[in-house]
Amino acid sequence: MTRFAYKAKDWNGKTIKGMLDMHDKEEVLESIKSNGLVPLSIAQETQGMLSEVYRNFVGRVGLKQVSSFTRQLSTMLNSGLALTDALSLLKNQLDRNNLMYEIIDTALNTVQGGHSLGEALEKYKNIFGEAYIASINAGEEGGVLDEILGKLADNLERENEFSSKVKGAMIYPIIVIVGMIVVVVIMMVFVVPKLLGLYSDFGTDLPMATRVLMATSNFFQKFWFLLPIFAAVAATFLKISKQNEDLRLKVDTYKFKIPIYGELTKKNVMANTMRTLSMLLAAGIALVEALRIVAKVADNELYYQAYLKIAERVQKGFSIANSFEETEIFPPIVNQMVATGEATGKLDEVLMRVSDYFAAEAEQSVKSLTSAIEPLIMIVLGIGVAFLVIAVMMPIYNLTSQF
Repeated sequence: MTRFAYKAKDWNGKTIKGMLDMHDKEEVLESIKSNGLVPLSIAQETQGMLSEVYRNFVGRVGLKQVSSFTRQLSTMLNSGLALTDALSLLKNQLDRNNLMYEIIDTALNTVQGGHSLGEALEKYKNIFGEAYIASINAGEEGGVLDEILGKLADNLERENEFSSKVKGAMIYPIIVIVGMIVVVVIMMVFVVPKLLGLYSDFGTDLPMATRVLMATSNFFQKFWFLLPIFAAVAATFLKISKQNEDLRLKVDTYKFKIPIYGELTKKNVMANTMRTLSMLLAAGIALVEALRIVAKVADNELYYQAYLKIAERVQKGFSIANSFEETEIFPPIVNQMVATGEATGKLDEVLMRVSDYFAAEAEQSVKSLTSAIEPLIMIVLGIGVAFLVIAVMMPIYNLTSQF
């Protein structure tokens, strides 16, 4: 499809500008007329290479942008603005090369054409997520879109805050590890060969440490191209594992067995799924449907299958508390809190408290992980430097001791 920029007038004489993805100008013309507008001009949009790069990298839509969009739209609707006016105001605040501009513009045109906001955002489900779209649809059907948007904004802001804390805590270890890898590669390829080249003419047996260092350096020099190949193979394996159910289950199960990281992953999954389930129930979505949506949000095959199993049992008439307990992968506190929520009729509120609990636990796990990584990095760095010094200096010491 091709992007077309159009200008039209409505029956009140108001000029409307927008973008449409269509096959040709005739299709754009029909779309504008079907929305009750009078077309003024239609032009095919041309994008240069820099614009494309901007859209793909700088203009990408992240969690923070979705959260901001949701909060602003909620505030505008609560203030009494019509949905089309609110979308138009939000669109005009953005750069045309930003993907969010395209999303809001498409949503505005779809809503003006008589469709719902949920239908408008369905095209961008990979950005907003199935839970978000389902909540929007439920809000529109119940006539409480402004309230649902407010709850969605609260949920996204909590998720964004938690994600920021995790990323912030991991920045230092990642920078140090990447720096260590870069330094090792530079040393092995450029520095060490020049130092060890002096020893090749000695005619004497070199210490084991020196021979190991020389062999490592020679490997890096001759087979450096294997590093990007190995990275590509690893990336391909991860991609294949996501498409194969059995392999995905094995990989996701193995993640939980990694010390510290495994517990962090579990708590992260629990925090996200409980928060999402709470939000969906608060939006008025049926429990079985909400559980099936949450299964996809889990982003883990083990919990994906668990939530689908719970949904199947609830549909058959079993209690949700019993269904959670039967899966045997949820901590006792979850089973107890779900039972309490079911008994009191406040399951959505209880689940949100459970989410907050696991978010706090996950944050503490991140601190433990970074605390464990930092001394480990220093130990590895110290051993590496000591090995390098011994490998370089030992031949010189042996040579001078012969005189």
